[in-house]
Amino acid sequence: MEKEKLRLDKYLWAIRLFKTRSQAGDACDKGKVKFNGMHIKASRAVQVGDAFEVKTENKRWVIQVTGLLFKRVQYSEAINFYQDITPAEELDRIKFEAATFNTGKRMSKQGRPTKKDKRDLDEFMD
Repeated sequence: MEKEKLRLDKYLWAIRLFKTRSQAGDACDKGKVKFNGMHIKASRAVQVGDAFEVKTENKRWVIQVTGLLFKRVQYSEAINFYQDITPAEELDRIKFEAATFNTGKRMSKQGRPTKKDKRDLDEFMD
């Protein structure tokens, strides 16, 4: 028996664009998922050949459905059910952001002075 309808939120969760199905549904409700430039509901049926623009926390994806996936599977299998057709300029922006991303750790040779630096400063000030 083949299932004929697959909800958009379930599909986005199954191909691992979102950690939970409720996050996928919330993204649809907040207008972060578009089909032909229009916001769509989480209950919309997905069909092979559809192209969606999905905005996640880190990336703006443009994906084309190549197969229907009804259950969540591991990443290596999930990537066979969609094709990433994200524009090159978006990929370049992500690489640039990754290169300039601040980890919160201080860079070497910056930040608080060491004990030796403090002694040198005290000696200089006297």
